[in-house]
Amino acid sequence: MNLNLLGKNALVGGSSKGIGWASAIELALMGANVTLVARSEETLRQKVALLANNGHQNHDFLVLDYQNLKEVESKISALRKNYHILVNNTGGPAGGNIMEESTEKFEVVFRQHVIVNQILVQAFVPFMQSEGFGRIVNIISVSVKQPIIGLGVSNTIRWAVASWAKTLSKEITGNGITVNNVLPGYTLTDRLIEVNKMRAESLKITVNDLEKQLLVNVPSGKFATAEEVAAAVAFLCSPSAGAINGVNIPVDGGLSATL
Repeated sequence: MNLNLLGKNALVGGSSKGIGWASAIELALMGANVTLVARSEETLRQKVALLANNGHQNHDFLVLDYQNLKEVESKISALRKNYHILVNNTGGPAGGNIMEESTEKFEVVFRQHVIVNQILVQAFVPFMQSEGFGRIVNIISVSVKQPIIGLGVSNTIRWAVASWAKTLSKEITGNGITVNNVLPGYTLTDRLIEVNKMRAESLKITVNDLEKQLLVNVPSGKFATAEEVAAAVAFLCSPSAGAINGVNIPVDGGLSATL
C-alpha cells in the first residue's frame, strides 16, 4: 500500500487541537510538509515543533481567522507555497434549538465552512491539476447522515458542505484529484465535552448519565478518538486512495443508521 506523501504539501485547517491536529500528525508521519492553520500564533509555534520530521520535511503554520473572510482571501492570495493536499476542518457552532437560532448565526457559520472552503479550493486546485495529484478532505459530521437534535445550524451547514464537495468531486475529475468527506460521530474532543455539558444541563442530568445514553446507540460501545478519525483522513490523502472520490465516510463506531 502506497502511503508515501514525501514531497507533498498539505494545509490542515483547525489543526492546533482535536481532529485537525491528529490529522496533521498523521500526514507528517507519511512524509508530507504540513502547514498548520489556526487563530493562535503562540499555539501554532508550539505545535509545529512537535511534528515528525525526517530531515527532508518543511513544516510551517498560517495564522487565520475563518470568521474574517478578507483576512483569509488576503493571506491565501499572498502564499508562495502550493498545496497538493487540503484538509478543510472548522470547529462547529454552539448548539441550540433551530427555532431559536438567528439568521445571522446561519450566515456566519455558512461563511466559515462553505465560503472559506471555496476560497481555498479556488486557490489550490489549479496547482493540483498541474501536478496530476490532489486530495481534498472535508471533516464534517455524521449529521450529514442523520441530523443531531440540538445542533440545527451545524446540521444545516454540514449538509451544505457535503453537497458542495460532491459537486466539486464531479467537476474536477480526470486530474488525479479526489474530494471526500470524513464524518466523525461522537469523538473525544473539546467540542464533544462542550456539547455534552450543554445537553446534560438542558436535560437536568449528569454528563456521565448523558454519555451512557449516547453510547447505547453506538455499536462499538465507545467514543471515537481524534486519532481514529485522523487515520481515515490520512488514508484518503494517500496515493492508494486515488479511486475513492465523492464519498462520505462515517467514523462513528456504527452510530449512523443509514447505509
